Amino acid sequence: MAEPNKRPGGSPHRGPGGGGPARHGFRKPKDLRGTLGKLMQYLACYKRLLILVAGMLVVSSFCTVAGSYMLKPLINDYILPGDFRGLAGMLCLMAGIYVTGAACSYGYTRIMVRVSQTTVAKIREDLFSKMQTLPLRYFDGHTHGELMSRYTNDIETVSEALNNSFGSLISCTLNFTGTIVMMLVLSPTLTLITFVMLFVMLQVVKVVGSRSRQGFVGQQKAVGEVNGYIEEMIEGQKVIKVFNHEDIAEEGFNERNEAYRKAATRAQIFSGIMMPIMGNLSYLNYALTCCLGAMYAIRTGAFWLGDLAAFLQYSRQVSQPINQISQQVNVILSAVAGAERIFEIMDAPSEVDEGKVTLVRAARNGDGALTETAADSALWAWKKPDGELVPLRGDVRFAHVVFGYNEEKVVLNDISLYAKPGQKIAFVGSTGAGKTTITNLINRFYEIQSGTITYDGIDVRDIAKESLRRSLGMVLQDTNLFTGTVADNIRYGRPEATDEEVEQAARLAGADAFIRHLPDGYQTVLSGNGGSLSQGERQLLNIARAACADPPVLILDEATSSIDTRTEKLIEQGMDRIMSDRTVFVIAHRLSTVRNAKAIMVLERGEIIERGDHNELLEQQGRYYQLYTGQAELA
Repeated sequence: MAEPNKRPGGSPHRGPGGGGPARHGFRKPKDLRGTLGKLMQYLACYKRLLILVAGMLVVSSFCTVAGSYMLKPLINDYILPGDFRGLAGMLCLMAGIYVTGAACSYGYTRIMVRVSQTTVAKIREDLFSKMQTLPLRYFDGHTHGELMSRYTNDIETVSEALNNSFGSLISCTLNFTGTIVMMLVLSPTLTLITFVMLFVMLQVVKVVGSRSRQGFVGQQKAVGEVNGYIEEMIEGQKVIKVFNHEDIAEEGFNERNEAYRKAATRAQIFSGIMMPIMGNLSYLNYALTCCLGAMYAIRTGAFWLGDLAAFLQYSRQVSQPINQISQQVNVILSAVAGAERIFEIMDAPSEVDEGKVTLVRAARNGDGALTETAADSALWAWKKPDGELVPLRGDVRFAHVVFGYNEEKVVLNDISLYAKPGQKIAFVGSTGAGKTTITNLINRFYEIQSGTITYDGIDVRDIAKESLRRSLGMVLQDTNLFTGTVADNIRYGRPEATDEEVEQAARLAGADAFIRHLPDGYQTVLSGNGGSLSQGERQLLNIARAACADPPVLILDEATSSIDTRTEKLIEQGMDRIMSDRTVFVIAHRLSTVRNAKAIMVLERGEIIERGDHNELLEQQGRYYQLYTGQAELA
């Protein structure tokens, strides 16, 4: 069984679509009410601002509706009678109404931008903070791209909805309601014509909008395949060129690109025809209303020219909110679905830590007893809840440990071993035998099903995880360097380390020489996981980082398996200096690196089948002998 930290996948690229939040990827939320409730909790601290926004929305909508109604008295009472002085006053009043509406629109937009950006920043902060508390088991089951999409696509949809959609939806609804009410006030008869046209428009929105959503779902899927294929090809350029695969790679891209073109064309066609259809139906409604309204006014005499002008203005306005409301509802539902995915992570169970034993600095007094101290140069000790101090020696023991990543498959079966302080213990065996799993259990990345693991006689489950991991150092096969200076990367495990301690750690690891040849030495800025450095140089920095952390127990997980023999010797010299007087667990594919181990454990299918030092295992002529002499392979 493949061990979790070796799990393939987890591409860091964004999820399918990777694009705009609104229409690229319409998703319906599973729990609309619950998710909206959680979003409201984030907005609760802006209650006063939101009340102000609501007031501005009402005033803005009132001004929009009232401004159109002002045409009635403007024409009937001032233009037709020829009262130009009164007309000037009425025009100033209308201007004041429209300016007030525009000011309120500007005000609530500015406030919502501030509220939305502050809210999504808080959500992003809480999401990242939550991820730091999740157990490794959670990341084993989710790819990097899947988790990254929470920070990109999902949070962007929430931001877009809070910025514009919620306010626009409320504004359009108020405008639509107010317009219908005023149309009924002016002429219930003509309003029936508008209702018929509105029904037709709603059917158009329903049919075309559904096709448009389906088109954008297909476009999202297609663009995801194109993006994934491009990333795959960029990462594999060397392999492509070595095997002359350029033409086949281009052909594969062209197929996906053509599929994307067809999907995007279909989506854009349905999206593009919505407004023209709605516009033409609106013009048709306007023409019918104009003709019938004029005939009605001439025949009855009860319907004045000003009434008709105001009604016609409303008939032009009434269709505009329909399409906008449909679009904003889609944006909001997509945003709620994105928020739901974010809250799924926030609601995931955090890593359980019930340990009470902590790691502290201690010094021996005159009679040899340990007392806690703040001095950095002091010894490390375990502090139990009753205040008892136990010196940290690095004694690690497994007793009948059984473990599986799931209940159906046992990875380690009845593992018992011990590493006394200062000993070097090596694990060898085929891929999937459980070597890395053992080291993961020492760190308590996972919880065992049965058995015990003790550290200086203390059950690791009783040790606070932060303290436990502070006492352990790991040098992995895959180096992870972070954006920052060389010095920052070395002091990653101990941020308080001075520049002198950083340089001392680099010298101990054998990295000082090449670091000083970098453009800015220890202040050289690394990016892209140290892409400008060779694999060996990155590994030396990884070892220097472990040396700077100065842990009493060191874990080396195939630290030299992917580098050349010459660099390996240089790295081994650095590791030998670091391993001195430390308990060390080594996982190695190259058996030459474990010959000097105090004990070598040979694992197969989760069980220790042989144990002993190098010479003892060769004398047994068992599995280790076969591996060492090349009669069997580790892979």
